[in-house]
Amino acid sequence: MASHWQTGRFTLQLHRPLVMGIVNVTPDSFSDGGQHADAVLALRHAQTLVEQGADILDIGGESSRPGSPRLSHAQEWARIAPVLQEAVRWNVPVSVDTYQPETMRRALDLGADIINDIHALQRPGALEVVAASKAGVCLMHMQGDPASMQQAPHYADVLGEVREFLWSRAATAESMGIDRSRIALDPGFGFGKTLEHNLTLAKGLPALAQSGYPLLVGLSRKSMIGALTGRDVGQRLPGSLGAVLACVAAGAQIVRVHDVGSTCDAIKVWSAMRA
Repeated sequence: MASHWQTGRFTLQLHRPLVMGIVNVTPDSFSDGGQHADAVLALRHAQTLVEQGADILDIGGESSRPGSPRLSHAQEWARIAPVLQEAVRWNVPVSVDTYQPETMRRALDLGADIINDIHALQRPGALEVVAASKAGVCLMHMQGDPASMQQAPHYADVLGEVREFLWSRAATAESMGIDRSRIALDPGFGFGKTLEHNLTLAKGLPALAQSGYPLLVGLSRKSMIGALTGRDVGQRLPGSLGAVLACVAAGAQIVRVHDVGSTCDAIKVWSAMRA
């Protein structure tokens, strides 16, 4: 397993699981209903996440829920710029959740430490933008795109196909000059996957972790938690915590979550009891 993740200003040690707190600057997020769409509210929420123990802040301006509309770069940037400009002044790594190369460039110029890309740097120019920086990058797997990804996703071998895609994208990133220490991988739970696909991926995380890249997972409040528990999105914290601990036990080193304080507590207790 990876020992660290190099992310711009920070070398993140991975001797314990890291918690990435989600800051959605969106009016249509599936998880929080746009509660933090205003920059002031988003910054207040981000500060709360840091106080609760977030190791990383992940700022996003476009919802990636199934069927969500696409934004222009200008729309996305208008949402996240005021939040990013302030957050990079704090002593915490700041990630920007975007697939648009121009947003990446401007975010990196402003001081972002990580690019978290659901398209794994496949958009024209994205690889070059990240390669020209010192930022960390998370490469995620998705079948299709958010508008269509949940319309009958199909795999012959979901674990094998996800693994092959992620390792191929990582190799391509390295060939462009992005050092291996800067790359993390995300299997993309819920992105073009049925419940059975997600469960197969969860059981196969040890195989994905064998790559030697840090493994980042995001299952917080997702529909698979609802399908397994029968709970609405606002009642999925216990299920989300169970998913986090199962993934950490299987090799995930970074977890992307909404409920930072509860996740940190769960990981602390789990880690102490295992030790």
